[in-house]
Amino acid sequence: MSSSLHEKLHEPASVKPRLLAGLVLTFVFFVYADQFYQYSHLFAERSSSPQIMFKARLQNNKEIIVDDYREAYHWLRKRTSIADGNTWNHEHIATLGRILTAPEAEAHSLARHLADYVLVWAGGGGDDLAKSPHLARIGNSVYPGHCSDPTCSQFGFHQDRSPTPMMAESLLFKMCMAGQMGVTVNETFFQLAFTSKYGKVRVFKVKKVSKKSKDWVADPANRVCDAPGSWFCSGQYPPALQEFISKRRDFKQLEDFNVKKDTHSQKYHEEYMRRMGGG
Repeated sequence: MSSSLHEKLHEPASVKPRLLAGLVLTFVFFVYADQFYQYSHLFAERSSSPQIMFKARLQNNKEIIVDDYREAYHWLRKRTSIADGNTWNHEHIATLGRILTAPEAEAHSLARHLADYVLVWAGGGGDDLAKSPHLARIGNSVYPGHCSDPTCSQFGFHQDRSPTPMMAESLLFKMCMAGQMGVTVNETFFQLAFTSKYGKVRVFKVKKVSKKSKDWVADPANRVCDAPGSWFCSGQYPPALQEFISKRRDFKQLEDFNVKKDTHSQKYHEEYMRRMGGG
């Protein structure tokens, strides 16, 4: 039996197909091996590069190192951020999102009680303008009426990439697009203080900052500590913003089992999911 099988395997009619199959498999192996080699080196190069700095090419194909983010935050050194490290606080981030996606004059009337500078990521490639519809939605989830629906469909871009009226009037759009398409920032409210080398980061100085609000926030007596003498003392919004802050409605996530649900939150979530699903 084995002798018969051996003879059949070595018959000319049987050898040729096996040789052909072997050649095909060898060819496929080398093709994919080369692709895998190229991919591995590309992945290694990307993985070994620090995320805050990256390589890019100019329109003339010149390779550059974009160091804008480190450069910008170095310029801002020793200044406290009211956004970074606060992403766990939905209501606070919603407040900032509400301000940034508001019309310029309204945004200034609020920002002047909170900060000396406004930093934005610009220049495309996942910049703040790309994230801005989400900021508007977060703001609307806490400040009812900011948008006409939970998804803030009126804050974004048309199919021809032109901004909707709400987007075009927003502070964030003006700061990211200033100097392009005829967009300007009202220097009565904000003044450009810093632009990184390749325009990825812009910092605007807030004009007419409220000294009264700054002094109130800086006063240790106005901080709420979790225990007397504790190092953990959360700040409070200055009195000038209390009317604005009083309008917000704490956001209740359906996944949070520690928070009692209410009809408003349930309906808001259902409407949001329906619209995001194309309904």
